Amino acid sequence: MATRKTIESEKNMDDLDRKILQIITQNARIPFRDVAVQCGVSRAAVHQRVQRLFDDGVIVGSSYNIDPKSIGYSTCTYVGLTLEKGSLYHQVVVSLAQIPEVIEAHFTTGRYTMLIKLYARDNAHLMQLLNSRIQEIEGVVSTETLISLDQGLQKTVPIEISED
Repeated sequence: MATRKTIESEKNMDDLDRKILQIITQNARIPFRDVAVQCGVSRAAVHQRVQRLFDDGVIVGSSYNIDPKSIGYSTCTYVGLTLEKGSLYHQVVVSLAQIPEVIEAHFTTGRYTMLIKLYARDNAHLMQLLNSRIQEIEGVVSTETLISLDQGLQKTVPIEISED
């Protein structure tokens, strides 16, 4: 469900905002001067637009993406959690946030109450995380583990620009 702020932000975005987003989502380290050249505006205009997109909650963070395997986390795993009651979701999320290896948590429809993504060093580490940490969280009734063998695709959502 979209929040009021998200809906208002979308209404306030124009094609220049969308073009800037297209460029910076492909290369977050691109200098604003290069973005400005590609967009045909000043560097100051790009800076102001990006700052507004942060302020409006359109851009929600900035970080470097690290290959988990390069720092010893070779096992990417998705875990479906079944909770005793869906209303325990927020409480379980607080507990999951205390486990550094858990990098995503989603409240879902369908077979699982939640779906989480985590990285483990190996299968023994994964088993320890599941048995000693995740399954011990109050309200977690069961888990189902899906190990990712390879990531074939990763990209951002499409950013559409008017075809004027």
